[in-house]
Amino acid sequence: MSKDYYKILGVEKSSSKEEIKKAYKRLAKKYHPDINKETDAEAKFKEINEAVSVLADDNKRQQYDQFGTTDFGAGQGFGGAGFSDFMRGFDFGSFDFDNIFDMFFGGGRRGRSRASRGADLQYDLEIDLKEAAFGTEKKIPLNKLDVCKECDGQGGDLESCDGCGGNGFVRKTARTPFGMFQTQTACPKCRGSGSSIKKKCPECDGEGRIRIKKTITVTIPPGVDNGNRLRVRGEGIAGSNGGGTGDLYVVVYVKPDKVFKRDGDDLYVNVPISFTQAALGDEIEVPTLEGKAKLKIPAGTASHTILRMKGKGMPNLEGYANGDQMVRVEIEVPSKLNKKQKELIGQLSKLEKEKPSKSFLNRIFG
Repeated sequence: MSKDYYKILGVEKSSSKEEIKKAYKRLAKKYHPDINKETDAEAKFKEINEAVSVLADDNKRQQYDQFGTTDFGAGQGFGGAGFSDFMRGFDFGSFDFDNIFDMFFGGGRRGRSRASRGADLQYDLEIDLKEAAFGTEKKIPLNKLDVCKECDGQGGDLESCDGCGGNGFVRKTARTPFGMFQTQTACPKCRGSGSSIKKKCPECDGEGRIRIKKTITVTIPPGVDNGNRLRVRGEGIAGSNGGGTGDLYVVVYVKPDKVFKRDGDDLYVNVPISFTQAALGDEIEVPTLEGKAKLKIPAGTASHTILRMKGKGMPNLEGYANGDQMVRVEIEVPSKLNKKQKELIGQLSKLEKEKPSKSFLNRIFG
């Protein structure tokens, strides 16, 4: 009965060679008999190598997918000798699985090192609530590595590397029990670039980058909130060997406001009113982000009642409708009364006694 090689490696039938490679590296290191001392480790290790010897070979994999079986001989895909027997001779503590995989299966690695992208930068920016509401522009100082303009990031005058002939890689031949195998590795002289610096740039001393100080202007959109990150492309650290430049991330922090409290896109504000305004109703002025606005206080408003002002909150960063402003009214009880006020309140007290309402205690105890 044919073995399910995909199941053995724990991959899907649609998995790429790179995914198969990663699965093999993980399992081979886990079950290698020199590392794993369990009784079934060696059998499992051979099974893993049998599976990868088929799935990593395009022709064998195609035949396996089509017919569900192969006639390659389990574990004999390398000149008649067992792949697992060959692998047992390596020190897995320091061995590079990428090299052995590419040596046998011709992976995409060509030994040529890639250019290195520059790192990203982060700048913490503090703004006030009104700047967050209406948007603003801020100047941000930067101190970073930038591409050397003198040599255009090349580090100087270049010439073809004589160590690899400009290829960026050198070939190495290794003797194995199955014959001679040739591998390609990055040229140690040019580090895989294929060229070397004939004459260093005097401006950057061959680095291709110089440290600069500059100031940029960043636009802060309306509606930003604490922790929002704004990306400024290409304002990070310059890459090396022609690699791309990193980005700048501006992290916004909104300072607490003395008047307004923010909750998402909504704003909260406390407004004092008098006893008579609460009892009789009134129209008052309240602060908003855009200035003063009129608000109607209904008659009989209790203290701590929240009244909504539609659309008077923060703009939405995604362009949806503005939030609302919530006005929490607080009834102020006067601590000092003049003679006239005392007389009027006294008259009100008499009226209340003449027509008493059911008290709180009466409602509880009957």
